[in-house]
Amino acid sequence: MPSHGGTRVAKPRGAILVPALVVAVVVAVGISLWSRGDLNGLICDGDCGPANVVPPRSLTTSTEPADLASGAPSPGDVDRAKLEAAVGPTLRASVLGPRIGFSAVSPSDGTELMSAGSGPYVPASTTKVLTGFAALSLIDPQTRFATRVVRSGDEVVLVGGGDPYLAVERTKKDDPVVRADLRTLAARAAEALERDGTSRVSVGFDASLFAGPAESPGWEPTYVSQNIVTPVSALWADQGVQDGVRAGEPAAAAARTFAKLLADRGITVTGEPAPAEAPQGASTLAVVRSATVARIVETLMRISDNQAAEVMLRQAAIAAGKPATFDGGAEAVTEVLDSADVSTEGLRLNDGSGLSRRNRITPLTLAQAVNVAASTARTSALVTDLPVSGFTGTLVDRFSRLTSSLGMVRAKTGTLTGVHSLAGYALDAGGRPVVFAVMADRTSKVAPFEAQAALDKVAAAIADCNCG
Repeated sequence: MPSHGGTRVAKPRGAILVPALVVAVVVAVGISLWSRGDLNGLICDGDCGPANVVPPRSLTTSTEPADLASGAPSPGDVDRAKLEAAVGPTLRASVLGPRIGFSAVSPSDGTELMSAGSGPYVPASTTKVLTGFAALSLIDPQTRFATRVVRSGDEVVLVGGGDPYLAVERTKKDDPVVRADLRTLAARAAEALERDGTSRVSVGFDASLFAGPAESPGWEPTYVSQNIVTPVSALWADQGVQDGVRAGEPAAAAARTFAKLLADRGITVTGEPAPAEAPQGASTLAVVRSATVARIVETLMRISDNQAAEVMLRQAAIAAGKPATFDGGAEAVTEVLDSADVSTEGLRLNDGSGLSRRNRITPLTLAQAVNVAASTARTSALVTDLPVSGFTGTLVDRFSRLTSSLGMVRAKTGTLTGVHSLAGYALDAGGRPVVFAVMADRTSKVAPFEAQAALDKVAAAIADCNCG
């Protein structure tokens, strides 16, 4: 041991113990903050996304109900009286107004454990639960939608395939739901034209996959004019948004962008892009393909994407052999629910997003749809797509004061002025999953955040209840 003047030199114990203690405290605090979701904004810039959330095992789904939460209490062990005692008082919050409905069902057999209120309610964005369920039921989840460029003589036609996330160009940050873009499509088309010795074309666009109207009669007449929604189209780029402004004719806007990108690649484009019908048997110059249906539904559910929901409503209609319209989509959804033995009593749909205040859904319909979705491999992803309380999607900034329920609830939100709803499932204090839907459509309009918090307390009451 080195020494100075015969005196032994030793490191003071605190030099080791203090840093170790500080590290231990920092780690413990970090784990606590992470588990509560308080670090989401720092680490993930908000929503950490489902890939970064590891929920309790029983807050996941299985295609074999017997394996759901192996070793945990059976879902059938939920005591109705205890559930009612826990949830009942939260439903009486004055800020929720005079019309509030609730339904809870058992995952094991779908029987209703508790209900409150009567009749259907304005669902807002919980409508997307039904849209997503129908889309996954009717369309192979691995399906990808193609956006094509075909050629007929000296005209090339941009053909929309109903990709809700077609972009002008891919960003540097890899977004798993944005898989196709006009820049790539134009580059491929230009290369094909150059190989054929063609350097001069006109551009047409075909968005005929979807039929009209492009705006739901159930929407407020100002939704489009006030830049709230883009008219629904089988062809658009960046959902028709450029510099924060939504295009009134998104297919034409996409075609103009495509024409410019062709010109950037050395192809002379004559005239302005015009509506056209892709000729039968026209040769395909280039194709780009969307993300999978499974990925599209995951994203639209997590972030509550109104535009993507309307596109997927039409895709579901096409898959069901219906007209690709609002009405055709509503018929397709209703038929899927009926075939799954989900109650459709009082159901009325004017769109797939829930923007329409004319929509009506009962809490039982929503709860049963979530429960049935979890029971089959094809649709079970819908349940794991639901936002997680305090961690992902539209629940990332909610439940912050309901710490015992953080990460214990997966639910789709629904919000319009005076309307708040949640549909999903929660784990009670004993680990028993309870599928539920709660809806209030006459809440205080001057206290929307208080109403939202009161609704969260309904779900938190399930998480806090030892209902066995």
